[in-house]
Amino acid sequence: MDYTINLRGQLMDLSQPQVMGILNVTPDSFYAGSRTQTEQEIAQRANQIVEEGGSIIDVGGYSTRPGASEVSEAEEMERLRFALAIVRKALPSIALSVDTFRPDVARMAVEEFGADIINDVSEGDIDMYRMVARLRVPYILMSQQATIHDMLLSFAEKVQQLRDFGAKDIILDPGFGFGKTLQDNYKVMNELEKLSIMELPILVGISRKSMIYKLFGFTPNEALNGTTVLNTISLMKGASILRVHDVKQAIECIRIVKAMN
Repeated sequence: MDYTINLRGQLMDLSQPQVMGILNVTPDSFYAGSRTQTEQEIAQRANQIVEEGGSIIDVGGYSTRPGASEVSEAEEMERLRFALAIVRKALPSIALSVDTFRPDVARMAVEEFGADIINDVSEGDIDMYRMVARLRVPYILMSQQATIHDMLLSFAEKVQQLRDFGAKDIILDPGFGFGKTLQDNYKVMNELEKLSIMELPILVGISRKSMIYKLFGFTPNEALNGTTVLNTISLMKGASILRVHDVKQAIECIRIVKAMN
């Protein structure tokens, strides 16, 4: 199904799947290779994402890995202000997504830096729904439900709440690695195409996650091949956006799947 999302008045066409590159400004993200701290590292990573074919940069200042340190709202804002200023200077027209579950952090990112998308891993709440509707930005709604059945019920309720507040562009994220056992993750992947009944674009973020490396008993550093396999399956089951650490390989998945159609 063909979708578009409105990014500050410009339509992004999702009939061709897009790649969202991850830019973490946290010292403790689960994949060490994704951590960027200095101005030079942040600018290099942002440019790398675009050079490899990414069309969206997802900036996060709060690690959501299990056991990660608690980060205050002030600290999250400080990290994001530092990173967003660098990315906006280096790439003024790139589509920027901000990975946060806090409404005031979302407001800061949109109002101060023109962030285009809010990516919320918390399943959201009324305060966040009200905020993204007021900001008029696309919103990535993630599910922590363990089955497609429960996910669809939850999505239906939350999408209606968002619509009631006036939110326009909603993207669904099945939330691989959140609220799910290893086996749950694979059952959700097996039934991923069922989410298309919602008639909304789907984002898949499985890059180097534990559902891959725990299956084989190794580390995130060794999980690129499994990531590529699952990204390819996701595209064949209807994913419109891939959120990844490894942009070049994700772009190759898209080109291969496109060549099959």
